[in-house]
Amino acid sequence: MKKFITEEHKAGAISTLQRLVKVPSYLQDAVPGAPFGQDVLDSLVEGLKIFEEEGFTTFIDPEGYYGYAELGEGEKTFGVLCHLDVVPAGDLTLWNTPAFEATVVDNALVGRGVQDDKGPTIAALYAIKALRDAGVEFDKKIRFIFGTDEENLWRCMAKYHEKEQGVDMGIAPDSDFPVIYAEKGLLQVILTGAGVKGFEMSGGAALNVVPDTSIYRGEKMAEVAAELTKLGYDFEEVDGELHVKGKAIHSKDAPGGINANTRLAEAMAAVHDEAGVNFLGKVVKDDANGVSAIGEFKDDASGALTFNCATVEMNEKETKIGIDIRIPVTFEKEEVEAKLQEAAKEIGFDYHEHDFLASLYVPKDSELVTTLLGAYRDVTGDMREPLISGGATFARTMDNCVAFGAMFENTVDTMHQANETWQLDEMEKTMEIYAEAIYRLCGKK
Repeated sequence: MKKFITEEHKAGAISTLQRLVKVPSYLQDAVPGAPFGQDVLDSLVEGLKIFEEEGFTTFIDPEGYYGYAELGEGEKTFGVLCHLDVVPAGDLTLWNTPAFEATVVDNALVGRGVQDDKGPTIAALYAIKALRDAGVEFDKKIRFIFGTDEENLWRCMAKYHEKEQGVDMGIAPDSDFPVIYAEKGLLQVILTGAGVKGFEMSGGAALNVVPDTSIYRGEKMAEVAAELTKLGYDFEEVDGELHVKGKAIHSKDAPGGINANTRLAEAMAAVHDEAGVNFLGKVVKDDANGVSAIGEFKDDASGALTFNCATVEMNEKETKIGIDIRIPVTFEKEEVEAKLQEAAKEIGFDYHEHDFLASLYVPKDSELVTTLLGAYRDVTGDMREPLISGGATFARTMDNCVAFGAMFENTVDTMHQANETWQLDEMEKTMEIYAEAIYRLCGKK
């Protein structure tokens, strides 16, 4: 089997990724022509410029929702479904290097987006560059589709489907190897209730992240601090506020994180008798599978439901609790929804659906899955079977698309966390896998 990736490709991918990470492309207020903020649009423009420099033809949506870059020819189109938006950096004091500079540290790149999803996007680009440098021609069009709202409501892909055609097959380089042939359903909801008196609570920046900080401001600060100390939870006093610390992780892996919102609420519940506080602090607590709130949902195919109370805002005006749920593939949304609506009713809260994505399934014996799996196995020697994931990738927005990399079995998952890191040897291996897979699926033989 021919090796396509050279040291020159590796060096080029590093410097190109550093260009892309420099743009802090997290959701901000809309401006004309930039529905998700100017920085997100700037990231899209920079990404398209990078692809133009490599000989791709590019297009940017006039409304600023998405862009794409393509090359090759043929009746069929192979898609690479990427996103250039990222989650916010969070607490900058937790970063050892600047969040929006991809800094090389101990043979790794550290910066927001290096794992999710700017790094894998650039790896896929350099895989194709390596194929072209080796003289490979393509019998399909290859189209990179760049979303800009993946970390929130996927409005970019909704707009893409309004205006553009889908692809015949494709990958989303935004998950795990060897290949994801099915993804859990995603349900995000907002529970709203009455305002509170005597305190304010706020925590969490995005629904798809376990919150690493939750803040209390109020008249019973000393009592809440005493309860936090009794519970053994990490916190600090900052300018008249209590800042409770957790551990951020992607919502799909919520049991592996530490939820700062529920930790703070657990302490608050001893001194504040409020419905929202009691729900978080007495019912949910540290249960990241939602059993205590809505009962058990679990199957052999995809494991247990995950339940992340990701965002909380309590003040005199209202209480809002944002929850991210990943539903096992054999359960219907309505089953989970009914239980959560019942739980909301019991505490006097209203239920609002924020977002829903149905599960994904492409047969394991399909040409796409078997070819991707074969390329992965031949490059790595790893004979693991295809996977089911709790994550939600753009693969589920189109037919015959699956998530393919770029996380290996032993990769330390730092997505959505401080000091997001991608090892350079993993980057190189990913480029080689992508090159081999795209060669098998799209190369002229």
